[in-house]
Amino acid sequence: MSPVYDRVALIGLGLIASSMAHAMRRGGLAGEIVGTARSPETRRIAAEDGLCDRVVATAAEAVEDADLVVLCVPVGAMGAVAAEIGPHLARGATLTDVGSVKRAVVEAVTPHVPEGVHFIPAHPLAGTEHSGPRSGFAELFENRWCLILPGEGADPDAVARLRALWEAMGAHVDEMAVDRHDLVLAVTSHAPHLIAYTMVGVADDLRRVTEGEVVKYSAAGFRDFTRIAASDPTMWRDVFLTNKDATLEILGRFTEELFALQRAIRTGDGDLLFDYFTRTRAIRRGIVEAGQDTDAPDFGRVKVVGRAPSAGSADGPSSEASGEGAPGPRAARAG
Repeated sequence: MSPVYDRVALIGLGLIASSMAHAMRRGGLAGEIVGTARSPETRRIAAEDGLCDRVVATAAEAVEDADLVVLCVPVGAMGAVAAEIGPHLARGATLTDVGSVKRAVVEAVTPHVPEGVHFIPAHPLAGTEHSGPRSGFAELFENRWCLILPGEGADPDAVARLRALWEAMGAHVDEMAVDRHDLVLAVTSHAPHLIAYTMVGVADDLRRVTEGEVVKYSAAGFRDFTRIAASDPTMWRDVFLTNKDATLEILGRFTEELFALQRAIRTGDGDLLFDYFTRTRAIRRGIVEAGQDTDAPDFGRVKVVGRAPSAGSADGPSSEASGEGAPGPRAARAG
């Protein structure tokens, strides 16, 4: 396939950026891939592994003459990075991002986008709990959704070109309004992550009482919570602080539902519990039927095929990591 972009600059070299690099290389989608990260160690690993055609020291250097620039840093850092690269962006280039929050990113980045540059926010709903330049793999985006959020007056050709890139990397692409995105993701990703962090925190306290039995005898549901709660702390701190209104709204609704279930358990209302669980079970079936997960049991014995995460590397997000997509290609089950 001919390149969609001549030169792509990846700012931040974590899970999403490294997966994009692998996917673009596999498909011949970029004439050149230039990468940078704030950590010298991350840059060293990326250069050593040949992740990009060039790895440079600064974001300003990375974006020089790039026709696509992808911000792959935590949402709290987007504005500062945009301010750094703004004067160096080529006229006609597209600037995009992969952050999980959109209103805050649009407000932070837009003031630094020069005339003639197309800012088109995006969000691939894919990830794992791993981060760093060695965590990515080319198949990460296959059969996952990528949401593109073009603002009013966005250049249709630039939007179509960005869509073509994501589709060529294996993603399904849809467009969505910024505020709608933040509300939907609060339901499907942000609140579930906070609940997972809380449940694992409760279990951690309980573990000290039960001398490790919570960990030793953890069932599949708890293991799923721990996988989600293993996601990058910096990224998730920024997500909750920048999408607080939508997240708090969903958490309020969750608390109401939880109290209703608590009351049903206390009063022995089995009919309410059965009806509630039947309704929620249908949601799971819909996700499987939509091809966003599989109903094959793994019982904790499935291993992820791919590179091990780079210790100590936290450049770039895992795009809501464990909660937004399949964990990647899987080996055959053992035992």
